[in-house]
Amino acid sequence: MVPSGLSRIAVLLLATAMAVAQEPKAPDAEGGAASPAPKKAALERVMSERGTEAEFSAALAKAKEAGIPDQALVEARFLYHVDRQEDEKLAAMLPELQKRKDSFKLEDSEIFAVREDWLAVVEYVEALAALKKGDKDRFKKHITEAFWLSPRQGSAFAPHIDRLRMEEAMRGVRIDLATKLASLLAGEEIDLARLLKDKKALLLHFWAPWNQESEASMPDFKVTAAELQKNGIAVVSLLADTEPEAIHDAKEIVSELGTPPPGAWLVDREKDSLHRLLRIQNLPSMVLVSPEGQVLFNGHPSEDGLWEALAKLSPAIKRPPVKDE
Repeated sequence: MVPSGLSRIAVLLLATAMAVAQEPKAPDAEGGAASPAPKKAALERVMSERGTEAEFSAALAKAKEAGIPDQALVEARFLYHVDRQEDEKLAAMLPELQKRKDSFKLEDSEIFAVREDWLAVVEYVEALAALKKGDKDRFKKHITEAFWLSPRQGSAFAPHIDRLRMEEAMRGVRIDLATKLASLLAGEEIDLARLLKDKKALLLHFWAPWNQESEASMPDFKVTAAELQKNGIAVVSLLADTEPEAIHDAKEIVSELGTPPPGAWLVDREKDSLHRLLRIQNLPSMVLVSPEGQVLFNGHPSEDGLWEALAKLSPAIKRPPVKDE
């Protein structure tokens, strides 16, 4: 269930960078236009291309032929990988960014209005490279420096800190599969072990009827749940709100998913709730649990990490296409 268009981090980076972007280049000394139509078109294409690597490379080549500065081309590649959430490829850009760190020219940039925003991006990529190597101290050093250099981009850096903290916290968590939870639809209590029996893993889908993203993503969730169940993954949707009104609204939403709806639909308990144990802060969230109660993934349904974890359990699982908004 990937949000259409730009990734969350790409939206944040682009919004903060473009909000302070430079005004269009002034005419040159001879009075000619600084950006002829073909050059402008090539620049716009490479900055907006979000297709395959081959399509991006073609746009990059056209931009280079049109005389777009190398600095702008590096920025285009950076945004391309950010948008596609390709952290490993971003980390691989580090040598190129470090080489340009001190020679950066503001007049060659297309998305940065101040030098500090550029330096923050270099620190951000250094932090990703450290995270890839499992170097927590180095990650903390560089992500902190990125915050210091460009506070306005802080909301783009924060998810990586949250991810690191979540992974560390989940290492010490074991879910008691004997836990019994009330059924949203049948009124009986069901234990997780019963749902997990003879399955490769259990996917917990935390949601609430008052959460717009939860409701809007239900059609995609239905397709995803069918794919997982077909490949031996038990699916449980867990209502995080026990208020009568929330339960009533939840039943109405579930009734639109067909009969029977995909997977089991349960209500989390108020005391010793799973959403508190699993540090659920945003909805919807998904938690993948092993037959031993170990947390294999905890995060947003759109994250690649979920599908990477599922692929390890069942290589036959295919990530379903998502409807455009």
